[in-house]
Amino acid sequence: MLQCDKYKTGVIDGPACNSLCVTETLYFGKCLSTKPNNQMYLGIWDNLPGVVKCQMEQALHLDFGTELEPRKEIVLFDKPTRGTTVQKFKEMVYSLFKAKLGDQGNLSELVNLILTVADGDKDGQVSLGEAKSAWALLQLNEFLLMVILQDKEHTPKLMGFCGDLYVMESVEYTSLYGISLPWVIELFIPSGFRRSMDQLFTPSWPRKAKIAIGLLEFVEDVFHGPYGNFLMCDTSAKNLGYNDKYDLKMVDMRKIVPETNLKELIKDRHCESDLDCVYGTDCRTSCDQSTMKCTSEVIQPNLAKACQLLKDYLLRGAPSEIREELEKQLYSCIALKVTANQMEMEHSLILNNLKTLLWKKISYTNDS
Repeated sequence: MLQCDKYKTGVIDGPACNSLCVTETLYFGKCLSTKPNNQMYLGIWDNLPGVVKCQMEQALHLDFGTELEPRKEIVLFDKPTRGTTVQKFKEMVYSLFKAKLGDQGNLSELVNLILTVADGDKDGQVSLGEAKSAWALLQLNEFLLMVILQDKEHTPKLMGFCGDLYVMESVEYTSLYGISLPWVIELFIPSGFRRSMDQLFTPSWPRKAKIAIGLLEFVEDVFHGPYGNFLMCDTSAKNLGYNDKYDLKMVDMRKIVPETNLKELIKDRHCESDLDCVYGTDCRTSCDQSTMKCTSEVIQPNLAKACQLLKDYLLRGAPSEIREELEKQLYSCIALKVTANQMEMEHSLILNNLKTLLWKKISYTNDS
C-alpha cells in the first residue's frame, strides 16, 4: 500500500507505521464503508481494537466542484520539504489553521498541540517523516477536530497514524440504531420501512436518553469552542455510535467543518435556487436571487439538526409523564434558525432544558 511504500523509502513516519508495514500487527477487519475513496475498517493494533481510516481523498466534497480535502497522489507527502526548520513548519501549520479556522486568538497553542501529536515516538523532536504525515493529516477536518477535542468525552481518541492513515479508538456500536444489514440487502429496503425497522432495534428508553444527552453535549463541544464554530453537515444515525456504557461516540466526523472555512468556499457560488447552496447533506445557505449567488450564512444550527435526528428516537417508548413536554421541547429545538434574534441565548436555553428533562427522568434508573 502507498503508506508502506513511502515509509520504507523514508518519506513518512508515525507510530502506526512499523506495525502496519514491518511487524504486521495492525490488522484490518470488517469494512465499514462502501466507497473506495472513503475506507474505514474495524481493526486490531497490538491486540487493541480500533477503527482504521485511510484513502480519504474526497472525504469532504462540495457539490459545486471545490474540494475541501483534496488528496492528490502526485503531491501527497510533498510538504514540508527537506531542510524545513521546526519554526518554518510551525509557521506553515499556523497559516493553514488561520485559513481553516479564521483569526482565532489562540492558534499558537493549537500549533504546539499539533507538534506534540506529530511527535509519534515521543522523543521530543518532530522528524521530517513525522512532519510529512502530520501535514497530510491536517488537510483532513476529522483529524483536526480529533486533536482539538481530544479531551472531550464524545470524541474517539487518536491511537496513532502513518502518513494519512490513522487509527481511532474502537466504538462498540457503530450506528445509533441497533441493526446492521449487508449493503446489498440495504439497497432493496424502502427508506420508510427501513426507518420503522430501525426504531424497533434500539436500546431501552433510558439508555437512548443517555445516548441523546451525549449528542447534545457534543453539539455544545463544537459550538463556539476555543477555535471557533464547527458545522455538522451530515447529521445522520450512521455517523454516531456508542460504547457499552451507552456514552455517545462520534464514528465519522468528516462532514463536521469549520464555519469560517465553509463560509469562504460557499459564498458567491453561482446558484439557480437554494438547492444549489447545500454542502454535505444538511448545511444549507440561501440563493440570493438578485445576484444569483449563494449567501454565506448557514440557515439551520447544529442543535436543530440534532433534535430532528433525535425526535423519533426519543419519542418512541418515551415515559408517558414526560412525553408531551419532551415533544414540545424537541419541536422548539427543530424550529431554531441561525438568523433568529438572540439565537445563542435561545440555543443554550433549549439545550439545557432538554438535557435537564432527560437527566431527571433517568437519574435513578439502572439502565442509565
